[in-house]
Amino acid sequence: MNILIVGGSGFLGRELAQQAVATGHAVTATFATRAGDIAGIHWLPMDLRRSEEITPALRETQPDVVINAAYRKADWTTTADGAICLATAAAQHGSRLVHVSSDAIFSGADVHYDESAAPDPLTPYGAAKAAAETTIRLFVPDAVIARTSLIIGDGDSVHEAFVHELATGRRKGVLFTDDIRCPVHVADLARAILELAAGDHAGVCHLAGSDAVSRHELGVLIAERDALDASLLTAGCRADSGSPGALDVRLDSSRTQRTLRTTLRGARDFLRRER
Repeated sequence: MNILIVGGSGFLGRELAQQAVATGHAVTATFATRAGDIAGIHWLPMDLRRSEEITPALRETQPDVVINAAYRKADWTTTADGAICLATAAAQHGSRLVHVSSDAIFSGADVHYDESAAPDPLTPYGAAKAAAETTIRLFVPDAVIARTSLIIGDGDSVHEAFVHELATGRRKGVLFTDDIRCPVHVADLARAILELAAGDHAGVCHLAGSDAVSRHELGVLIAERDALDASLLTAGCRADSGSPGALDVRLDSSRTQRTLRTTLRGARDFLRRER
């Protein structure tokens, strides 16, 4: 396939690019400020905040598949407007679209959410993601909406970096025991997205890990894997902190998992320390 990865210099985008090239696909990856350094990738400057850059990028690359992994949490223009412009432009060019979305679209009121659940966001980021999803599903019904949760790697995600800072005393902070998600490993997520891109799936798919864990338990798992002192990770309750956002959001990925060869491991599995 000829794949265009939007947001290719980000955490997920880099993993997608590396896996796609390794499996023989032709890959173009976009960046907003600085190109990546992965060999075999055609790096293309394109910023979703500037909609006039989207059509020329598609015209130049002529992709079979467009994967939108772009991420700017506090920016509506990237997360909503840019994603919608990209989706409609991809459809006009006859390109298949995989749009990466988030469990931030849910309030946590129902705790368990499968692919049929309707968005009810609490935060501006969740609202932007929900707006993009709703519009894309309406105007590009053949697109894949791939909802995911916290993305963890082998030490290089923002969540892991935060835990390292806490466990080494370089930063003060609290890990909440009542803030629960279903983390996924970036390699599993990228593999599943590429599998969806190559198939005939359409509509909403859930790509989260199989374990529901709190932020504190996740931190302890990371610390134990990396031989850090987990006792230095301070526990607290988000409900008492006044911090906005959902508490317990558990993406049920079982329906999507049944259609995939890729296994979406749980955090207790992929963060297990080798003995």
